[in-house]
Amino acid sequence: MKVRWLMNKVEINISNISKQFRDVAALDNVSMHFETGKLYGIIGPAGAGKTTLFRIMLQLMRAGAGTVEYLADGRAVKFSDFSEHIAYMPQSQSLYADLSIDEHLDFFKKLYGIDDDEYRKRKQELIQLARLDKFLDRTAGHLSGGMYKKLGLMCALLRSPKVMLLDEPTNGVDPISRREFWSLLHESLGRGILVIMTTAYMDEAERCSEVVLMEGGRVLGTGEPRELLARHGCANFDEFFLKRGGEK
Repeated sequence: MKVRWLMNKVEINISNISKQFRDVAALDNVSMHFETGKLYGIIGPAGAGKTTLFRIMLQLMRAGAGTVEYLADGRAVKFSDFSEHIAYMPQSQSLYADLSIDEHLDFFKKLYGIDDDEYRKRKQELIQLARLDKFLDRTAGHLSGGMYKKLGLMCALLRSPKVMLLDEPTNGVDPISRREFWSLLHESLGRGILVIMTTAYMDEAERCSEVVLMEGGRVLGTGEPRELLARHGCANFDEFFLKRGGEK
């Protein structure tokens, strides 16, 4: 059964999530809140627990403790109803090297069951948004890192999701392509989408509506970037991590 009220406000509540891998605490009593129309950055170095958190949110992994709650217009809904409105872009390469940009879009059109008229409209919008109209015949294996990431985002947006989970989408991408990718992300917010992305790049934190700063499976701080820095007396997020990272 489709959940019609998901066309409006979407929220995700993470409450006291913990996850242990043998003697390593991947997540340690983590709580956070996300809602429609904002771009959230989960910022932290490798081993912070970012990918583990995404996998638990997507029910690809069970938490050791705590809950993940999905809400539509303030009403709790089952993940089975919610999941069809989520687009996930994993950190590892997930596209087919021998398929072109055009072929990828056609593949995901069939995968998502999008009708022909709607597909033509969405495809044209996304191609113009990503500025890849001159490269439709180029295979994914021959795309630059930035173009590859933009194609992945296009495929995620094709189904008109209400939530996008992007796991380190700018990792290994050159600075110019990173700026273009961020521009594409901010333009997608106009569609009323909840965007949650992870990154290890400290400079990307200030481009988010709100941030969750993590290290060693713990949340070090949450809030609007500039307000969070001011609250802790830090000039930037590198300083924040140096100051707060060693605290227990």
